[in-house]
Amino acid sequence: MYERKTMPNLNCGLDLIGEVLYGKWKMRLLWFIHQGFQRPSELQRKIPDASRRVLNVQLKELENHELVGKIIYPVVPPKVEYYLTDFGKSLIPVIGAIGAWGDQNDQRLRKLIEKSILSS
Repeated sequence: MYERKTMPNLNCGLDLIGEVLYGKWKMRLLWFIHQGFQRPSELQRKIPDASRRVLNVQLKELENHELVGKIIYPVVPPKVEYYLTDFGKSLIPVIGAIGAWGDQNDQRLRKLIEKSILSS
């Protein structure tokens, strides 16, 4: 039997961006592709905590949302490279701002995260 998906609430820009960027590694994938790490193996090395399968699923979702594109070269073994679309490039300043905020609040955020982990 097929599971019927329900439409998420898409009432505002925050709902929309959350739907597109929901996924633990998506912002990092976009950032690393922007930095020039385009092959799946390079991305895996940059994000070793993520399984290859999860990265592939999230790359596919980013591709479906037209934030990244994929080039498959006709060689053996197949060679795949990802690139940011213009739409994806438009997110880079936003991701950079979020990263800068995290850097500016590094100590406070670390303490809060550790506290949360220890109390659970």
